[in-house]
Order: sequence, then C-alpha cells, then structure tokens
Amino acid sequence: MKIIAFDCDSTLSAIEGIDELGRGGGPAIFAEVEAMTTAAMNGQLTVEAVFRRRLEIIRPRRVDAEAVGRKYIERVEPTARATIAELKARGWTPLIISGGFRPLIEPLAAYLGIGRVEAVDIFFNEDGSYRGFDVAYPTTRSGGKPEVITALKRELAPARFVMVGDGVSDLEAKPVVDRFVGFGRYTPREKVRAEANDYIYSLDALLTLL
Repeated sequence: MKIIAFDCDSTLSAIEGIDELGRGGGPAIFAEVEAMTTAAMNGQLTVEAVFRRRLEIIRPRRVDAEAVGRKYIERVEPTARATIAELKARGWTPLIISGGFRPLIEPLAAYLGIGRVEAVDIFFNEDGSYRGFDVAYPTTRSGGKPEVITALKRELAPARFVMVGDGVSDLEAKPVVDRFVGFGRYTPREKVRAEANDYIYSLDALLTLL
C-alpha cells in the first residue's frame, strides 16, 4: 500500500472551513477568526492557542456546518478530482488529514473519492445548536498531524507515505513521512516552500512528482 495524505483547507479546496463558519457570524467575528487562523497556519500562534477560542466565538450550528460542506465542493481545487482518480489508478490510497471538522469535510471526501477522513468531530444538540468538539483529537494541537500519521503507519504499514499541504501544521509531518509536498495555489507560505521536499501550485503536478 502507498498512502498519499492531503490537508483539506487551502489544499483540496480554496476555503478555510473555520473561517467560513466565522463568516456566518458577521464581519467582526469573521475578521477575528480569520486573523487567528492565519497566525496559526503561519506558525505565529500554536494550533491549541486558537482552536477552542475560534469555536467559542462562532458557536456554529449544524446548518452552518452543512453550508460550509457544500462550499468545500463548490471551491474544490480544479485538478483535485482527476488527480486523485489517477493516483488511485496508480495504486495510491488517498486520505485526508485535517485540523478541520469531519462533518464539514466528509461531503468533499465523497466527491473526490476519498474513503477516509482523519479530522476533528464537532457535536451538535438535537435542535442543531453547537455543543462542542472532540478536544482529545490530535489535530486540535501542535504536532497533531505527525501523531495521526504515526498511528496510521502502525495500522496500515504502507510502503510509502506522502503528505501534501499548505500550512506549518502540515510541514510538521515531514519527519514522519517519506516525502512532504508543500502546496501554494491558495496561501503560499515561505516557511513551507523553503522546507518542503517539493513545492507545487496545482495538484496535478503530483502526477509528475510521484
């Protein structure tokens, strides 16, 4: 088995899901949430410093989550679907490893033909109001993606493991994968570009790299 793991936000889709949830709360909330997301993805703040705070500010409802799930598909990276289909034909198993939210990401995963999503569960009350999130999940904190990858390697014993992503939290995976591919179509980050094994601006470039 060969595994290729993708970050979701600003990689498989142009959007940042948490920012889109914040947009629903109005301009002030959106600006505050977006600033925290950017600082975390640039490595200026830790993931754990912003994760709970953003959700407490937004308090998203189930309908908000469903709307963002649709937006992930509407803003999908243009070459993603064909690239993933071709990678699967070549024997790669695609996964998503994200610091975002499983219920929002799963519709995009289904659209792309990706069968497994490693992401944070978010919980709603019966009336659809926000109840909380899985505080124990690794990607709610710094170093979470390497932790998920290490567990996957123990479970699946792949011959190769490649990670693709745009952020510093993705770059953290470099020591535990065979190849880290930085992605710069939407939010190029100099630290990621400088330290990645490869750096691409379109997902179909993976077909040449791999």
